[in-house]
Amino acid sequence: MPRKPKQIKAVLFDFDGTLTKPGALDFNCIKTELGCPLDKPVLEFIQDLPTAAQRKQAATALNKFENAGAKNSQPNCGAEELIAWLKDRDIRIGIISRNSLRAIELALQNFRTIGPGNFDLIVSRDDPWSPKPSPEGLLWACTQLGVEPPETMMVGDFVFDIEAGQRAGTVTVLIDKQSKSPDLSASSDHTISHLSEVKKLIRLGLPLTAGKLPNDLLEDFLVRMDAPDPSVLIWPAVGEDTAAVKVDNQSVITLKSDPITFVTDALGYYAVVINANDIATSGATPRWFLATLLFPPQTTPIEIRTVMTELDSACRRLQITLCGGHTEITDAVTRPVVTGMIVGTTTKSRLIDKRKMKPGDKVFLTKKVAVEGTAIVAQERPDELRRLGVSHAEIERMRAFRKHLSILEEAGIAARTRGVSAMHDITEGGLATALTELSIAGKHRLRIEMDRIPVFPETAKIGRLFGIDPMGLIGSGSLLICCREQACHRLERRIRQAEIEINCVGEVLESGRGIRAFRKNRAVPWPSFDADELTRLF
Repeated sequence: MPRKPKQIKAVLFDFDGTLTKPGALDFNCIKTELGCPLDKPVLEFIQDLPTAAQRKQAATALNKFENAGAKNSQPNCGAEELIAWLKDRDIRIGIISRNSLRAIELALQNFRTIGPGNFDLIVSRDDPWSPKPSPEGLLWACTQLGVEPPETMMVGDFVFDIEAGQRAGTVTVLIDKQSKSPDLSASSDHTISHLSEVKKLIRLGLPLTAGKLPNDLLEDFLVRMDAPDPSVLIWPAVGEDTAAVKVDNQSVITLKSDPITFVTDALGYYAVVINANDIATSGATPRWFLATLLFPPQTTPIEIRTVMTELDSACRRLQITLCGGHTEITDAVTRPVVTGMIVGTTTKSRLIDKRKMKPGDKVFLTKKVAVEGTAIVAQERPDELRRLGVSHAEIERMRAFRKHLSILEEAGIAARTRGVSAMHDITEGGLATALTELSIAGKHRLRIEMDRIPVFPETAKIGRLFGIDPMGLIGSGSLLICCREQACHRLERRIRQAEIEINCVGEVLESGRGIRAFRKNRAVPWPSFDADELTRLF
């Protein structure tokens, strides 16, 4: 079974056929010219020649062939992009090759953006180490780079690359399209068909920043899950707020679980509201709530009682039954964490499924962006805001935003409006991430008009002061709604009658995924955030 490295700190590449396209060197032709048996490696054949004169003559001929091939070689697909990506992440990189240094340097002249100076080291046959499959060069490289072999990845296309990596104790990666050994895939730790796949393997060992698991990783993990239960109507997927399970021909329960990790105040309130919001996006009514409470050592009973009281109060206000959970003091956390699990009910006919989106549907946003993020910054960073010139009254207005975190009212109106095809609430990653998730879950592209997206003046001010983008700031309290065009007027009128702001910000396009953003009818890039902007402040 492949070893799973905790973290890769260095990547060593074979050169010919790995960083360059295969085929530049005709080894059969070289062997024929040298009189080397086809089943014997060239370097070992030269080493075994009986006289120094013969070895020198054969080495000269090999260099001639190799240099000619190097001049005609081309970068392998994705090689330059991969090297740049590794350098950006401070991962050490090197070349471990049976080629001569001169041949490597000649071949690198055909690369557009990288050269010898982009590598932390290059080990060639000119060095005093036995060539691959010996592990000597790899072990020396690890020492020079200051990394341990298990933290090092050896990437190659030939049996010697894999054998050398295994003997040195590195993680081995085989590019199988170029392999001529049918048994290699079974012996390497990982087998790939394209250099770009190295990024995925590296990311599995890179530390993650705070916040939700990135959507591309989540999607990759979820596709490996089986879906054998036909009663499950909505399965885990990027952009899906809840799971939905059919109980009988009509009855459906929806389920959601979500922890509260960004805030230290009003944990119980946030836990109930955030989880209930997700249930409401499915058209269901939130009914039963369970809470897992984790507190660090030295927490006092009064602190725990405060959170429990908040849970009970929030549930009563939203007509949800707090029916169980678990409370524990553990050194696994350094501050209180509340994880809510909520169950809602609806019928199959009223279940809102994002896959019902169609081209021509309009996309609406309630309230404005970053309701929750604005409230959290005001609650958790008031002293910094004051130092930056924000008045007490402004801070209190921002704090009051948390009274508007619930989207149950507008979601309920939307659920009762025939023609609503999808709903999605805005959580970590802000509106930018939420719209991307909506597109993925709904399997349709979206056109979004950036100049129609409303921003609170207070949120805009926080963005300027802290250098954060409101589009990527956590946004519970706002709801995305997709609606058939003929029902739009009725939806807008009903929500505005409830004194809730609503704006049309775009429309659903053809099948696919992704956002086409426009500002004043000119195409602009759609923002993307690896983590919520709030993580930059905490």
